[in-house]
Amino acid sequence: MARALVLLWAICMLQVALATVYFQEEFLDGERWRNRWVQSTNDSRFGHFRLSSGKFYGHKEKDKGLQTTQNGRFYAISARFKPFSNKGKTLVIQYTVKHEQKMDCGGGYIKVFPADVDQKNLNGKSQYYIMFGPDICGFDIKKVHVILHFKNQYHENKKLIRCKDWEKHFLDASASKQSDWNGELDGDWPAPMLQKPPYQDGLKPEGIDKDIWLHHKMKNTNYLAQYDLSEFENIGAIGLELWQVRSGTIFDNFLITDDEEYADNFGKATWGETKGPEREMDAIQAKEEMKKAREEEEEELLSGKINGHEHYFNQFHRRSEL
Repeated sequence: MARALVLLWAICMLQVALATVYFQEEFLDGERWRNRWVQSTNDSRFGHFRLSSGKFYGHKEKDKGLQTTQNGRFYAISARFKPFSNKGKTLVIQYTVKHEQKMDCGGGYIKVFPADVDQKNLNGKSQYYIMFGPDICGFDIKKVHVILHFKNQYHENKKLIRCKDWEKHFLDASASKQSDWNGELDGDWPAPMLQKPPYQDGLKPEGIDKDIWLHHKMKNTNYLAQYDLSEFENIGAIGLELWQVRSGTIFDNFLITDDEEYADNFGKATWGETKGPEREMDAIQAKEEMKKAREEEEEELLSGKINGHEHYFNQFHRRSEL
């Protein structure tokens, strides 16, 4: 039995050893991230990043990532790693992104660049190999980009991949009102909030099933059968080059590897560990916000009634004096 366990352990260690990790970033060493990431100086109006776990999180330190800080700004930042070719190999690109600011228009995608990218002058015109991740703007644009560079042209995914239209909380319409609730005096009944949407019959929202996007495999098409659009000779940097109307997005847990199993385990060990507590904290904060809003509304109503009585009282006495 002991020999079998040792053998199993040896096999597991061999699998880990065979995995090549080209880039991995969890921002676990505080402000030292600034030694690895280069902010573009191409435009003085570019927005700045800070390290933050946000307003709600599962673990204050593990959930820290690069957060956009200024509204209505372009952002451009990148990190370099040892150049490699993925020809004939699996390529897995993975990261987490959190729009805790109720994103209305802005990017949450990343770009993978060739090794010769000019980091200090990174901008929207900088050539990239891969663009991957969500882009949201109003009701019309809610998609996940998968764009590959091939022969001086960018080839975008033709099949629409919808962003996960996940709202933080959902009203429980089936909940009954309190017996002492007066609609005229108390306003609309604030139904309890559900932490998850009320799916029925096993239906799921349109979009992505998994919490973390692991990879996207591109198959050769008939007219390009002799080429592989997803093979690149000189991959050497990863970065964020995007626009945001409302800042607050957090990027974390970056990974580039050639091993899907390693990527899956990495995802489980990072956001997989913290997503449950994060949602719990988010739900608690939402309830507190609702309670505070209700109390403020009640104070305004009470203040309005008192002011109304004072106004009536003053008018009555002025008439009496006349």
